[in-house]
Amino acid sequence: MKIFSNFESGNIEIVKAETPDDIQLAIPADNQSDIAQWFHFRLESEPQIPHHFKLLNLAKSAYPEGWKDYDVVASYDREEWFRIPADFDGDTLSFTAYPEYGSMYFAYFAPYSYDRHQDLLHQAQLHPACRLETLGATLDNNDMSLLTIGEPEEGKKNIWIIGRQHPGETMAEWFIEGMLQRLLDDTDTLGRALLNKAVFHVVPNMNPDGSIRGHLRTNAVGVNLNREWQTPSMEKSPEVFLVRERMLQTGVDMFLDIHGDEAIPYNFVAGSEGIPSYDERHAALENAFKQALLTITPEFQDEHGYDKDAPGQANLTIGSNWVAEQFKCLSYTVEMPFKDHISHADEVYGWSPERSVAFGQDVLAAVHAVVDQI
Repeated sequence: MKIFSNFESGNIEIVKAETPDDIQLAIPADNQSDIAQWFHFRLESEPQIPHHFKLLNLAKSAYPEGWKDYDVVASYDREEWFRIPADFDGDTLSFTAYPEYGSMYFAYFAPYSYDRHQDLLHQAQLHPACRLETLGATLDNNDMSLLTIGEPEEGKKNIWIIGRQHPGETMAEWFIEGMLQRLLDDTDTLGRALLNKAVFHVVPNMNPDGSIRGHLRTNAVGVNLNREWQTPSMEKSPEVFLVRERMLQTGVDMFLDIHGDEAIPYNFVAGSEGIPSYDERHAALENAFKQALLTITPEFQDEHGYDKDAPGQANLTIGSNWVAEQFKCLSYTVEMPFKDHISHADEVYGWSPERSVAFGQDVLAAVHAVVDQI
């Protein structure tokens, strides 16, 4: 029996793994950080026998509440990712796998590989309305890639969509893949209608370093990018610095920052109620977007989510708050679950890449519903 994590986004520590009936593992923290939550490893062993796993010390993980009612994601072919039931006792996550084949992958959520990221970028650029551009380099010398879709014209809106500021939130790039599929489908009249009214600026992966390293929440040097938007720097947070500079050049009429939440088993959005300039126009735009999305898909709800900031108390280091205040625009953080969307539970797959893709396509329809108002 062997356990591997020597691959892109791999992350696990072997505490004890001598026999299949007692496999004890721990999750290493992000580099230069105490944030530990993302795991991704491969088991190579005798198939058709039970393997009993324990993930230890989770009371000290970044989001202990994220393990309650969480089921592990697994795959044989790295294409289909299914769920394995797990139990959490407050510190240890226990689960049993019965491998059908000699090699099996396990992860916190279905990974979105850097190769697939490159495929997404380069397939998108084949569309005549789409241009791929490298804004600069990360601290690990990876590309900060931007897709610009549509030609700037008088009266057109500038819509910015970014994902994976927190690299382990891979559902965000699955979501953006779905959104791009619909936006760039010439047979989809909604995509064509949007490109007549707006230019889309899309960063599918804000944190390639953390994605490759197997981090949950930080970049190569342990910086949480979603706390860098007021004063980013090329030394600590070039990812935010480069994107923010381009935003200041283009302007922003609408901003969506795509994330995943460890604990809350719903899809929801977080607005900018606490920014200093929040007014009736902001409130009307936020409500119009939410009402459109509630009409479009039952995968969205507005009862469960984060507490709203008190007036004037927003943290302006957070991307969606900084953008809302800087550009006085509609600005939302979109959250999906690591667990399942329990209003529409799926025991086999839970919240999945496929559902993330479909949700991205649905959110694009909500963008269309408000594009004339932004």
